[in-house]
Amino acid sequence: MTATPPSTAVDPQPRTTGTAESTGEDPAVLELDGVTRQFGAETAVANLSLSVQEGELLTLLGPSGCGKTTTLRLLAGLDEPDAGTIRVAGNRVAGEGTFVKPEERDVGLVFQEFALFPHLSVGENVAFGIQDRSDDEIDQRVTDLLELVGLGDYADASPEDLSGGQRQRVALARSLAPEPDVLLLDEPFSNLDVGLREEMRREVRRIIKETGVTAVSVTHDQEEALSISDRVAVIDSGQIEQIGRPEIVFQQPESRFVAEFLGQAGFVSGTLADGCVDTPLGPLSADRIDGLGDEYDGAEIDVLVRPDDIRAVPADPAGTNGRIVDRQYTGPSFVYTVELDSGAVLHCEHNHAEELGMDKRVRVRLATDHPLAWFPA
Repeated sequence: MTATPPSTAVDPQPRTTGTAESTGEDPAVLELDGVTRQFGAETAVANLSLSVQEGELLTLLGPSGCGKTTTLRLLAGLDEPDAGTIRVAGNRVAGEGTFVKPEERDVGLVFQEFALFPHLSVGENVAFGIQDRSDDEIDQRVTDLLELVGLGDYADASPEDLSGGQRQRVALARSLAPEPDVLLLDEPFSNLDVGLREEMRREVRRIIKETGVTAVSVTHDQEEALSISDRVAVIDSGQIEQIGRPEIVFQQPESRFVAEFLGQAGFVSGTLADGCVDTPLGPLSADRIDGLGDEYDGAEIDVLVRPDDIRAVPADPAGTNGRIVDRQYTGPSFVYTVELDSGAVLHCEHNHAEELGMDKRVRVRLATDHPLAWFPA
């Protein structure tokens, strides 16, 4: 996090609206430049620009109503932008007087509800979009894709006889059959049981990577986005707040929105003086805080701490600095909510074997060696 010197207002970094943290030098298969979509007085997508490289899996992540689904619809050709341009494989498909219909774009779409045809067999569903090929080519393509998604023996089965995970694999195979330049996935795991989601995330990523297709996924599920993506674009109010590799976006958020949206965020306040920040958790050396240099001496800041960054331990009353006010058992761990004497509320994650009582006085201390992000107080 960066800021201006304390003699002026301390402002956060500007939001990223380009292609920061690109995965490499591969050519961009998908490009959005200044795309805007309005519905009456409401702006759903505002001057959004990004590019997706060949073979990359990018996830658009954000809360309901942030504009991510509208963006996906614009990419698919199910909606038309009011301004800006969209290019697929270098060809303009929307903007500047051009609008290519969905069926004429080289784009595949996996719907949230899978949208399989119940009157067709699994094999016929997969073959639906490649009827312009010879029978032998169709049969081979269907066979190859069903093998790829682990359903080689299900070509003659009815979609209604399949589990949710199997139907999702069929929907994925059907979208891949025409060999699209870009594959779009609309909340692809939301209709699956919780226990199946993790397995299907791994499977879908494996399939996408094996085929080499460029993919854009949309979700509000943070764990999903962080686990399957090459890059994540966090969206709020129709704009990109931050885009980058999952670990960078999580560990080095560029705005409070990103910090608070991704996981549980807590903040401890302090003032930088002589290379040290005095916080309720004790003094923090400035070199432990990302990008906080001597030029900010005297600045009041908030340091971001996540549940795995801190520990709450029993101590003599005189040595405590907070009280446990809530706890959540997750199975592998307890997540304790601690109210510090300063008034700050933090979350601490402990192994499930370390159980602390409610209302217990504790000493909260830092337990991490990675650089911490910070924001203006």
